[in-house]
Amino acid sequence: MKCPYCGYEDIKVIDSRPVDDKTRRRRECSRCGERFTTYEAVEVPLLMVEKRDGSVQLFDKAKLINGIVSAIKKRPVSAEKVTEIANYVENYYANALRTVARSAEIGELVLEKLRNIDPISYIRFASVYKDFTDIDSFVAAISEFDRKEQNSEENSENKNTEV
Repeated sequence: MKCPYCGYEDIKVIDSRPVDDKTRRRRECSRCGERFTTYEAVEVPLLMVEKRDGSVQLFDKAKLINGIVSAIKKRPVSAEKVTEIANYVENYYANALRTVARSAEIGELVLEKLRNIDPISYIRFASVYKDFTDIDSFVAAISEFDRKEQNSEENSENKNTEV
């Protein structure tokens, strides 16, 4: 790194602290003594989403958040939880070093998180994501939710009795 004032390359870091999703660093030039601030952020690879129709578009975190927000409308789910879910999806693919995700996979990841947060939000999101066309689709989704709840309760009971 070069000093923005004199171009010298011997720069020392005076202070470093996290700010949002970045690291803020105060730096000082060894030659001219000028101080300046830099921000360091992790570079997240571009994520492309393959839609149901086969088209591909850039992942839009705001679009995902809007979809989740419409599912949690008037429900006891905080904005922090919504952001946490969107960050989870984004980080899931970044950590797996994947640059293309199917929209169905993203929907499943969101449903997995909503299932543990709020059952009504889960069903609302599933109705849009799975494109329900009739009442039977709703009934099937609710039955699936109940079945998974019972399985998770049984698994936790089995773990408690094993100890």
